[in-house]
Amino acid sequence: MPASRLSGGARALTLEIAAEARAEWGFASDLIARAFRAHRELGSGDRRLCSETVYGLIRMDRRLEAILEELTDGAELAPHARDELKLLVYEARSGIPLEALAAETKRLSRAPIELGRAVGDEAGLGARRGLEREAVRLSYPTWLCELLVEDHGADEGLALAEAMNLRAPLAIRANTARTTREGLIERLADENVTARPTELAPAGLVCETRVNAFALAAFRDGLFEVMDEGSQLVAELVAPPPGGRVVDACAGAGGKTLAIGAALGGKGRLLALDTDGKKLEELRRRARRAGLTNVEARQIKEGPGPLGLGIKGQFDRVLVDAPCSGLGTLRRNPEARWRLTRAAVESFPARQLSLLVTYAPLVAVGGRLVYATCTVARAENEKVVERFLAERDDFVPVPAKEIWGRERAERLGDGMTLRLSPNRHDTDGFFAAVLRRVR
Repeated sequence: MPASRLSGGARALTLEIAAEARAEWGFASDLIARAFRAHRELGSGDRRLCSETVYGLIRMDRRLEAILEELTDGAELAPHARDELKLLVYEARSGIPLEALAAETKRLSRAPIELGRAVGDEAGLGARRGLEREAVRLSYPTWLCELLVEDHGADEGLALAEAMNLRAPLAIRANTARTTREGLIERLADENVTARPTELAPAGLVCETRVNAFALAAFRDGLFEVMDEGSQLVAELVAPPPGGRVVDACAGAGGKTLAIGAALGGKGRLLALDTDGKKLEELRRRARRAGLTNVEARQIKEGPGPLGLGIKGQFDRVLVDAPCSGLGTLRRNPEARWRLTRAAVESFPARQLSLLVTYAPLVAVGGRLVYATCTVARAENEKVVERFLAERDDFVPVPAKEIWGRERAERLGDGMTLRLSPNRHDTDGFFAAVLRRVR
């Protein structure tokens, strides 16, 4: 069955969103949502294809540019013609028959363009060699491929880059405070949504029906949250004791907060901290929808130093889900590969270490400090933990296998830490380490 093609207003809107994204490499999800609010006349099928195409154009921008340069011999093109030709190249590589694209290709260029050259495995690669060739082939900045190879080795690094070019599954977490995973499957089926259990997270489901999950009655009733399977596993690793006291130190809008709250069964104390008041207000709304009454959201001031909360040494678990480069989420945020720089990635570890130092005093003796990120850069992950432990003799590592057992811990990492990647686990890229306070 041939791939579907955009037409009419949906096609024009796709080109408009993609051009806006390229202007500053802003968050594509925000640009798409804003465009759809302004064009409510678009049907669900057009919206879905528009979104997928925009993400594809962003993701493959470097490869498409290289192919277009080959097809036109570097001839200068008007901006609108260049954008439309890139879309045609993308469609050709997506399986649209070449004859369906011929008339538009001819209209957009004075010189003849042999669009058939765009679909080959070598298209756009020219005489490039080595890692530069791989970066163009996979459509990444060269520095980012270099970083992945440095951190993970050539085979694993490039496999990781390739996996992050695929569309992420729609994963959700059953709110076990209100339903079971099996009960949610049945409820979703009533709304004509097919879902299957996730392989790794015990409360997760993957929606096989392409749907706007936020429009479902089951979501409005607080039966689930949209949440990557890897993010669910980070929350699970916190493993709060029954009726325990937990801090989510960088809570944001509260995805992991709510998962921890459900694990507590609505009991104990769960304190969610963040500097962003708007995100915390969203967290409060989500907690009410989920039926969780043990969550307190508190805004704090930005910057290092004492928190002044009067709660030192009181908590069984403190999660520091630190701000990071987000290099593990490129499947969902493909524009980040073009927005980030190596210098930006290298700026995070100092802040991450500062956050660990800031929140460590909240942990009770015998309690655990959990450090987590959604990046695959070792400088932001293992090396931050190593630096923290080098400076602190009151914390020691807790192997993940002590929490999950050897078999599961080694499936989800190295037995010591959680290390998830799209190519190995079909999750976003995550890292988490657990540290116990010994005095």
